[in-house]
Amino acid sequence: MTSPDLVAPSPHRPYEDALALVVGTALIALGLTVYTEATLVTGSTAGLALLIQYAGGIPFGWAFFALNLPFYVLSLMQMGLAFTLRTFAAVALLSFFTGQSGRWIDVAAVDPLYAALIGGAIMGVGLLILFRHRASLGGVNILALFLQERFGLRAGYVQLGIDAAILTAGLFVVPADRIALSLLGAVALNLMLALNHRPGRYVGVS
Repeated sequence: MTSPDLVAPSPHRPYEDALALVVGTALIALGLTVYTEATLVTGSTAGLALLIQYAGGIPFGWAFFALNLPFYVLSLMQMGLAFTLRTFAAVALLSFFTGQSGRWIDVAAVDPLYAALIGGAIMGVGLLILFRHRASLGGVNILALFLQERFGLRAGYVQLGIDAAILTAGLFVVPADRIALSLLGAVALNLMLALNHRPGRYVGVS
């Protein structure tokens, strides 16, 4: 019987990558919808977009798409054309899904603690799907993946440090108790990545 460790990596097919982008971004959009209802903040570029939405009323999708534009240059230089194109598609899909969420689901009320935990976990699963298909949501996700591939640093731990800085900035926009819950959600999200997205653990490649 062949050991799983000796099985040759099987490249992802194009339709598998496409399906992963749709499912991953749809899950993240659902998590963001829960977060928005509870006035919570997440990390990364999505967290900045949420703060802009809360503070200035600019829709998340538009803010998120615009914030990511400068990072495509770094992505192209460091991660390659294929990764950059998949990331651009993921950003565009998430911007679209979050813009349509109000038509597809009505979250009338949600407990903030539950929103932080389940929303963070859902977004973590969505990001894990994207990462395993060599895509991201741009922004600092690109930096986290680059550091993991180049230096072996866990993407989840790198992301956790950046998220802490964004959540600190959120103190100027949302109440302190929601920031505390958002920090709990960030831990749930990044633990999903740190426990499941390790170099050498997953053999599928694109």
